[in-house]
Amino acid sequence: MGPTRTTLLAGTLALLSVPALAAETVDVFSTSGCGCCVGWIKHLEKAGFEVTNDNLAMADLYAKKTGAGLKPGQTSCHTGFVGGYVVEGHVPAAEVKRLLAERPDAVGLAVPDMPPGSPGMGTSDEPYEVLLVARDGTSKVYARYPK
Repeated sequence: MGPTRTTLLAGTLALLSVPALAAETVDVFSTSGCGCCVGWIKHLEKAGFEVTNDNLAMADLYAKKTGAGLKPGQTSCHTGFVGGYVVEGHVPAAEVKRLLAERPDAVGLAVPDMPPGSPGMGTSDEPYEVLLVARDGTSKVYARYPK
């Protein structure tokens, strides 16, 4: 490799920051023994995310949800935090990546309840929606599944 190529390579590597190379970490909070939560975590890991998981008592988990700005009707069985956003319930990894790329001014994403066919909930063609939760507590459809 000649000096020009070496300089070009070194310059290119210098432009890449370590955080850009590292996988995003999703901090997940759930109750112990929840199989669908484990399924969602595996889905995120398969998509390239690093995941931590802390099991909490139900009251403490609910406090995490409300403290993050989620309202009744926007919650599910587990709550994740990534890149300054909350990710509630069985949100597909593709939508988490989209959220992190677009960086909207929002609390985060939610898939309320535990819809069949969502990541971690088995296979089904039953439709469900991913909601973008605004800072004022309102929400709008961010994505619809199945696509």
